[in-house]
Amino acid sequence: MINKKIFFASVVITIIVFASSFLYLNSRINDNFISSSNSHNITLTSLEQAKNFNDEITNSRKNIITETVQKVSPAIVGINVIEIRQYQDPFSSFFDDPFFRQFFGNRGNSRQRVQGLGSGYIISPDGYIVTNDHVAGNATEITITMTDGSHHQAKIVGTDPVSDICLLKIEGDNLPYIELGNSSDIIIGEWVIALGNPFGLFELNDKPTVTVGVISATGMNLEPINDRYYLNMIQTDAAINGGNSGGALVNSLGQVIGMNTLIYTAGGVQGNIGLGFAIPIDKVKRIVTELKLNGKIDRDFQIGMSIQSIDAAIANYYDLNSSKGVIITKVLSNTPADEAGLKVGDIIVEIEGFKINNEQTIFGVFQEFRAGQKVNVKIIRDNSELSKIMKLEKNK
Repeated sequence: MINKKIFFASVVITIIVFASSFLYLNSRINDNFISSSNSHNITLTSLEQAKNFNDEITNSRKNIITETVQKVSPAIVGINVIEIRQYQDPFSSFFDDPFFRQFFGNRGNSRQRVQGLGSGYIISPDGYIVTNDHVAGNATEITITMTDGSHHQAKIVGTDPVSDICLLKIEGDNLPYIELGNSSDIIIGEWVIALGNPFGLFELNDKPTVTVGVISATGMNLEPINDRYYLNMIQTDAAINGGNSGGALVNSLGQVIGMNTLIYTAGGVQGNIGLGFAIPIDKVKRIVTELKLNGKIDRDFQIGMSIQSIDAAIANYYDLNSSKGVIITKVLSNTPADEAGLKVGDIIVEIEGFKINNEQTIFGVFQEFRAGQKVNVKIIRDNSELSKIMKLEKNK
């Protein structure tokens, strides 16, 4: 009886030992599995974090400037032109004799093909392109290069040497084009982007050169160059060089606010020194509209007065605080100046918001107007400031 009890006790103890061992081993296996799974999860999380970090770095390199460049670049074009220019030998009159011609030939006028280049931008899906008159206005052949590498022959729709604006046209549909902005609400100090074809670099990779700067000043009235008048210009420190003429000056929204046209250089240095000037896009839009309709700009109106710049002697005689402005020296009867009530001795200081500095400025200002238009003329008469309304009449 005792032996049976001992047997059953031994069996029970053995079962308990085995059960305890099983439970212990099972718990160890589960712990190892969980530990391994957690380690794997940690590894995956680290990889995801690294990827997200790299994505953040990549995204941080993209900003409003880079996105704008990507958006507008397809509408920027390189322009190559050929002009036929006439040259005259300075000694042609000396050799213009049958005796000398038999030895030296005809040394009179000669015509030469001259190559030039510049920039432009497409303003409509049907292929209208804007550039400077000094780039393409006198061209006999015009080749447009686009960012897809394609080349197109362009024709001149109309050109205006006075404002230095030229409108071209290429054949095509659904072409990339750039939005025209508003130059009346430009903020001094805002970021701008200049895109173009400096030194013909567009031909190397079919992409415009991009430079970035800010609006340095607005309303700049520059001296005329070759009978081209540059009024109310936009100044920027975005680098502009030879070949950039006619290119787009774009704001951070991707809108054209000006057309790159001029640079100032110092000491004979031919290159950018941070003084670039662009024609305001509001003026470009007005000229382009007229060129589309008429192919030219009609400025055929009369004013009916003679003027003279104010020097120190005149300023002293009239007790003026400044020598800026022009003085009226003659008024013709029954002309717009006469009917506006202007008189000899009146000093014109402003016309339609344009400050008048001298004769050259007022000549340029009147180029902004058209026949039939009424303009506000501010004058000084007897030390008092007056405003007169002048209606410009078409020449008869």
